[in-house]
Amino acid sequence: MSRTRIVAVRGRRVWDSRGRPTVEAEVELACGATARAIAPAGASTGSLEAIDRRDGGARLGGLDVGGAVAAISDEIARALSGLDAADQEAIDARLIELDGTPQKARLGANALVATSMAVAWAAAAAHGLPLWRWLGGAEARTLPLPEIQILGGGKHAAGRLDVQDFLLVCPGAESFAQALEWTAEVYHAAGALLAEAGRLQGVADEGGFWPAFEGNEQALELLLRAIERAGLRPIEQVAIALDVAASSFGRAGRYRLAAEGRELDTAGMIELLSGWIERYPIVSIEDPLAEDDGEGFRAFTARFRGRVQIVGDDLLVTSAERVRRASAEGWCDTVLLKPNQVGTLSETRAAFEAARAAGMGAIVSARSGESEDVTIVHLAVGWGVPQLKVGSFARSERMAKWNEALRIEEALGRRARFAGAAALVRRR
Repeated sequence: MSRTRIVAVRGRRVWDSRGRPTVEAEVELACGATARAIAPAGASTGSLEAIDRRDGGARLGGLDVGGAVAAISDEIARALSGLDAADQEAIDARLIELDGTPQKARLGANALVATSMAVAWAAAAAHGLPLWRWLGGAEARTLPLPEIQILGGGKHAAGRLDVQDFLLVCPGAESFAQALEWTAEVYHAAGALLAEAGRLQGVADEGGFWPAFEGNEQALELLLRAIERAGLRPIEQVAIALDVAASSFGRAGRYRLAAEGRELDTAGMIELLSGWIERYPIVSIEDPLAEDDGEGFRAFTARFRGRVQIVGDDLLVTSAERVRRASAEGWCDTVLLKPNQVGTLSETRAAFEAARAAGMGAIVSARSGESEDVTIVHLAVGWGVPQLKVGSFARSERMAKWNEALRIEEALGRRARFAGAAALVRRR
């Protein structure tokens, strides 16, 4: 322990991909190893997820993080001083105990997750290992299937489209590198088609194109045309994944599709998605119903399990307890894992283990407010999570993560395995 004993923890304010303040934690160990990590922030958030600590007031829109930074440098630093960075569970248990609230509201989930991640990086550095190897040992060799946004909507694009993410997956690729190359072809084909039609508004929060469409299905049509223009075969090589993020426009069993000027009940929402599944090469749908619509999730999953992957995000909020309930209730078959949604790496790992024990799939995910931090890539490889969702194929906070996975694949050499089509939870 003497080498990996924590001797200092420091917080600082840095800036995320939306130009908003966020928290960075830096940890120093007795052996001289230092490491740091940056907390992300979401725009589309579940009501039960851990809460960032923000200063409020008029300055910087109330989003400053002075209190969270001070908590790291003072209270958290004192509590972790002398503890062993190699014992991640003990570190995270101390952080949870120190905060003492169900949603990490006192110290802030941003303060806790930045510290938790920085401790893991420091322990890895002390042992001369990359984080993915420190987390997974010799068994860590599988690169996740990337899920990459091509078109952005919902809260990531001022509500121009109701559906939040229109994404691409490449189940036919033979490597992570090939999946990125195919995605690049489709991404640029989509941009060219939008420009030709005079429908290109720029890019959304996560780097996907921001289209000027009057309805959600136009985005699906455009994405299918982009796949074809790129010379790739739908389903066999590449396919579509959706993050509906229905909690952002649905409540109490009613779904208001502002882009289309209509309102649907739960049954109508399921029928809308059913039509899309019939007409387009869709293999994964995240949050098809709102977080308060458990019966809707159950009905959707009963109908489409085995045909498409059904992902819970706002419904599950990276909670092991809710993952177990989702399995028992038949809500969905895949969990989205977001470390800042729960507050620590150990809790994130617990949600993954609960999913694996229940035979569910899993996806490690970034947030809309991101940075150059690449921790989630190392979590996916180190823990063996079969899918990775980072955002689009543009903007440096996204590309830093895709490029990090390429480096890991290269470092593994012939030992590298690509999760590919087997990562998708589709059983027939």
